Amino acid sequence: MSQAEFTKVLSEIWEETPGISQKAWYDKPFENLEALYQAMVNVVNIMSETEQVTLVKAHPDLGSKTKMAEASVQEQAGVGLDRLFESEYQRFQSLNKAYKDKFNFPFIIAVKNHTKASILQAFEIRLNNTQEQEKQQALTEISKIARLRLNAIIKTK
Repeated sequence: MSQAEFTKVLSEIWEETPGISQKAWYDKPFENLEALYQAMVNVVNIMSETEQVTLVKAHPDLGSKTKMAEASVQEQAGVGLDRLFESEYQRFQSLNKAYKDKFNFPFIIAVKNHTKASILQAFEIRLNNTQEQEKQQALTEISKIARLRLNAIIKTK
């Protein structure tokens, strides 16, 4: 694949950040799927602090009604975040605000292996973390999300 084709196919893996797959292309050929994934994670790991925070900020709030990437829509719908009762919606909005007020970026969690209850519990626990702990946790969660999205893309191709 050309760099443009490669970037286009993998553009949705990293929320609104196609430059990650674009840069990982230079590490080809990839021995296997794990090597491809690790090449992209390495790009994230060597990004500047500002670039990493920009990546985190590209993710939508959980349970929000704002415009988001199709992959995020599907992931959130998979755990029912698109069908919240009004009280649940208000709880998510309150936690989203508290989290953003404290850390200045959205709460990130790979929702695929969670429930609404476990996500809310993680919110409560992680609000006690430091800024650096949360930035690192957000990047870890983003990498988990990317892995799930990569697996889904490869299975459909």
